[in-house]
Amino acid sequence: QVQLVESGGGLVQAGGSLRLSCASSGGTFSNYVMGWFRQAPGKDREFVAAISRSGSSPDYTDSVKGRFTISRDNAKNTVYLQMNTLKPEDTAVYYCAANRRSTYVSSSGYDYWGQGTQVTVSS
Repeated sequence: QVQLVESGGGLVQAGGSLRLSCASSGGTFSNYVMGWFRQAPGKDREFVAAISRSGSSPDYTDSVKGRFTISRDNAKNTVYLQMNTLKPEDTAVYYCAANRRSTYVSSSGYDYWGQGTQVTVSS
């Protein structure tokens, strides 16, 4: 059973940066495609970014392209989300997720989820 634990969230001013981390245990990390999703109050969970097993094929939702970078370190069983030039509309709970198939943009494609970490961007 894969377990995912996010960290790195917090309160930041608009224009600032945060780096989220998601540590994986209980499985062979390099076998899993990893994704980041977020959910703002009153809204559906939405895709943010995903990365292939090797880390060579990142995918992003349009609203974060050029600001966010997803990466992974298979030796450390960790996936990261570097978030720069943060905006108030980035405020949400951020979740990492894993699956063994593909870089899906739908949350239904992921089998394992972390508990989430809150990111709040003040204006």
